Amino acid sequence: MSSDPVRLPVRRTSLLLALGLSAILASCQARPLYGDSAATQKSLGAIAYSEADDRVELEVRNQLIFMTGGGAGEPAAPEYRVELKVETKTTGVLLDRSSDTFKAGRVAVSADYTLERIADNTVLKAGHRQAVSLVDFPAQEFAKHRAIRDGENRAARELAELIRADLAMVLGR
Repeated sequence: MSSDPVRLPVRRTSLLLALGLSAILASCQARPLYGDSAATQKSLGAIAYSEADDRVELEVRNQLIFMTGGGAGEPAAPEYRVELKVETKTTGVLLDRSSDTFKAGRVAVSADYTLERIADNTVLKAGHRQAVSLVDFPAQEFAKHRAIRDGENRAARELAELIRADLAMVLGR
């Protein structure tokens, strides 16, 4: 019985600690970083994108349409317009001196974009983003072209995610 008074304060302390921690954790909330998510998604779904000039720009444009429109495509009556200009550059980075060929490379996809409100032609955001994808260059020429194309696709998807985050930041305010 002499050990019961010692256990009672320990139990009481641990119970109070558990209640305190649960109260603190209950007050934590996971909310979107930029504004109301429903309002932001509605604004993102009201964006029209400029026509693409090449395959990589089309890949970026299609990814943006899918991510901002929730998979529903372009809006019928857009409130905003994004002008995209995408450029691609492929460079070799690992030179095999014996054969004087590159064994690996980088594919850099960069975009300049402008977000405008259609109602009054106000520029809300102008920016530049870049994404880089690393590729291996096989000895076969077709496989090398396919590796570059896959690298362009990966970089285009990453670039679209970066641009979408920028657009969400502006429209979520």
